[in-house]
Amino acid sequence: MTILDTAKLILKEGPICDACMGRQFGKLSTGLTNAQRGNAIKLTLSMEAAANGDMELQKELAPTLPQARKLVGGEEEECWLCRGLFQRPERLTEYADRCVEAAQGYEYDTLLVGTKVPPIMSEKEEVLWAECGITNAEPLKSELNREVGKLVSQMTGKQVDFKRPDVLFTLHLADETVKLQVQSLFIYGRYNKYVRDIPQTRWPCRECGGKGCERCKNTGKMYTNSVEELISHKVIEAFKAHDGVLHGAGREDIDAIMVGDGRPFVMEVMDPHVRHVDLAALKEQINAYAEPKVKVSDLVYVGKNAVEEVKSLKVNKVYRLKVIYNEDISIETLKSSIAALSNSEILQRTPERVAHRRADLERIRHVYGIDLVELNAEEKYFVITVRCEGGLYVKELVSGDNGRTRPSLSALLGIPVKVQELDVTKVEGGISWQDHMARD
Repeated sequence: MTILDTAKLILKEGPICDACMGRQFGKLSTGLTNAQRGNAIKLTLSMEAAANGDMELQKELAPTLPQARKLVGGEEEECWLCRGLFQRPERLTEYADRCVEAAQGYEYDTLLVGTKVPPIMSEKEEVLWAECGITNAEPLKSELNREVGKLVSQMTGKQVDFKRPDVLFTLHLADETVKLQVQSLFIYGRYNKYVRDIPQTRWPCRECGGKGCERCKNTGKMYTNSVEELISHKVIEAFKAHDGVLHGAGREDIDAIMVGDGRPFVMEVMDPHVRHVDLAALKEQINAYAEPKVKVSDLVYVGKNAVEEVKSLKVNKVYRLKVIYNEDISIETLKSSIAALSNSEILQRTPERVAHRRADLERIRHVYGIDLVELNAEEKYFVITVRCEGGLYVKELVSGDNGRTRPSLSALLGIPVKVQELDVTKVEGGISWQDHMARD
């Protein structure tokens, strides 16, 4: 079947505009708009009809082709496929105007337009393809995305970006509205936590689920503050954002501090109105606000994929533990027990203290080294440093957790021992942030 034969079948379905006709053959040529392609096809059919005296074909062309109307009369009719969208350029301009208006107040460099097509329009298009054997068509939404995208780009001077645009406009044809989605920004860095008893992220109240109740004093939170909130406060302010979400490379216990070089994290900046902020200045603002509880360093812009990388980091960690006990321990027994636990494989079942929110599994983790720093027999405590595989619960490495962690320091010593203070002194490694600086 020739292109003209297919075009004749299409015409029998109803009045069709130049753009919709041309779009049915969109994959067959380049350098033409769909409207130019469709108009050329219809003009050729009109000339063929004139040569053959085919007035029926001219009548089918007349509703959307002025040259045919001059021969057979009649009025222009609305395209049944696009409902006149491509017949009147001002309708596309109206959508472009709505896009520009939706993004008022937002700073952005790149954009993309998408379309939500009503089911009935999609079904019409698919039925047409099936009935007429069309295999080289461009979907309606594809052309609409492109043409409105070009208009918005011309109006704003911003570039279209198909990979990761700063803003995404979605045209809702059913109610002729435009919805704006602003892409998050992502900042990589490291944080130190110098105080105990604040969590890494916001912790909703267990009683009310964050709604606010008597237990949480209507704050909706288990804890007044968090590392996430201390950092995000100034981030939200600087970027005029809706929220800031912290994604950490693991997390320390609430009662632990994070010292040394700090813990890698990515801060996701949600719905930012400003996209260009001096991160060196922002770092100073965050640290001034969060002092003396939290400090950030090494802030750089990264892409979205940095979130997954930082959350899946498998890194070794170094801890400083202050361990308390009640029964007497000799220095020799302590040293021999520490030596036995160093460079060992640990079989660890999910600790009782976190079993309510973690899968009850048994895992193998490794201890790479333990050093005795201090033994205070009078006050009955000792201090050790532990270098181990990420994911090892070090409190249970000491206490044994009622036999759920084997071997343990408590079992080797033969007496109960417990971590009183836990400091994370090093999180080894981090992401190669240079690979993510393009904000991909």
